[in-house]
Amino acid sequence: TMAATVLSSMRIGTPWAPALWLPLILVVVAAMVTTAAEHQVPLVMWSSDRDLWAPVADTHEGHITSDMQLSTYLDPALELGPRNVLLFLQDKLSIEDFTAYGGVFGNKQDSAFSNLENALDLAPSSLVLPAVDWYAVSTLTTYLQEKLGASPLHVDLATLRELKLSATLPALLLIRLPYTASSGLMAPREVLTGNDEVIGQVLSTLKSEDVPYTAALTAVRPSRVTRDVAMVAGGLGRQLLQKQVASPVIHPPVSYNDTVPRILFWAQNFSVAYKDQWEDLTSHTFGVQTLNMTGSFWNDSFARLSLTYEQLFGTTVTFKFILANRFYPVSARYWFTMESFEIHSNGSVVYFNASQVTGPSIYSFHCEYVSTLTKKGNLLVTNMQPSLWQITLHDFQIQAFNVTGEQFSYASDCAGFFSPGIWMGLLTSLFMLFVFTYGLHMILSLKTMDRFDDHKGSSISLTQIV
Repeated sequence: TMAATVLSSMRIGTPWAPALWLPLILVVVAAMVTTAAEHQVPLVMWSSDRDLWAPVADTHEGHITSDMQLSTYLDPALELGPRNVLLFLQDKLSIEDFTAYGGVFGNKQDSAFSNLENALDLAPSSLVLPAVDWYAVSTLTTYLQEKLGASPLHVDLATLRELKLSATLPALLLIRLPYTASSGLMAPREVLTGNDEVIGQVLSTLKSEDVPYTAALTAVRPSRVTRDVAMVAGGLGRQLLQKQVASPVIHPPVSYNDTVPRILFWAQNFSVAYKDQWEDLTSHTFGVQTLNMTGSFWNDSFARLSLTYEQLFGTTVTFKFILANRFYPVSARYWFTMESFEIHSNGSVVYFNASQVTGPSIYSFHCEYVSTLTKKGNLLVTNMQPSLWQITLHDFQIQAFNVTGEQFSYASDCAGFFSPGIWMGLLTSLFMLFVFTYGLHMILSLKTMDRFDDHKGSSISLTQIV
């Protein structure tokens, strides 16, 4: 079955390690798997044409499909397969959803994916990718649009019945499927079952019209099944007083393009304050198709990312990231530096020195906080004190040179190698080493007596010193 195939692709092997290091390795691996799982979603594809995909050979244990690998899987279906593409896009979906609700423990009659499994069984070509990087999925709609040369059309069942699809003209149909957590009005099983029924009705409509198609099911972000469900294999249970931890919102980066992507900018949170009145611009910046980037510019040695917001603090405000790329003979390589961060409003300009935002040009720059606040590192410094403006960028990352696609290069982090904890450990170790060395020196300095009293000879006399 589809769920069993997915699970077999996700088995994780435990490498051998000495007993002394085994607990540490297990903790690190568990943390890595948990963190990575929060950024992956499954992707299931099937088509009415044959031989579109060869057997996937590299979906081994823990493998994550990147955007480049995903394009190699999609290209045959888009170039050789049907011109009608259906994208079933769910809000949240994880591989654990198939484990919990796919009937993999023998209860096939209770599977929430019966229509999906039936479609995969009957499809001449199918492809299952258990773990796809969330960023690759976030750009999937744009990628399909460019490949097909057709704008995505949001449809429902009523609209689909009225459409007249052609086998030669390309069409990209986007069908949104909801997902509700267990705290909502409907349980996840009921919602997934309803989504599966929608998939079945859409496929029945296409089958009745004898329209060739290629379909894909994926999600915007992963779900947290292990916290939502307490019923797998007799019940996962719920720990006493367990606290629900909200997963961080993952959004695509801002990308400035001329012919190809040139500047990438991302932050977990982008907040700005004017006269101590704070505004959160995160939802108005990332994942927004109509983001105003007028005034942005790029060449090999200079880049400017300009973000304009209407009606911010009652006026139009523009934020500009100014970056320069220079060659340094000492290191024999190019380095970029953020020359300044500017705020334009009401005909005035406020400049912030951001020279600490720097790194090799082949890398991106990342920092936990880029802010004007002292307690957040104070990487943005203005020459006007006190300033009416305050900015905080949490989990900040930017790249303006050597950008390949819409994905950041390796990040040069602002954090120093020696953290306070490392310094404390080093100083403590040096102090203990000094104590050990001093004690060893004292022990080696002890000398035994070289003269002893012999009862057969003259006694040892000690001259009294007055």
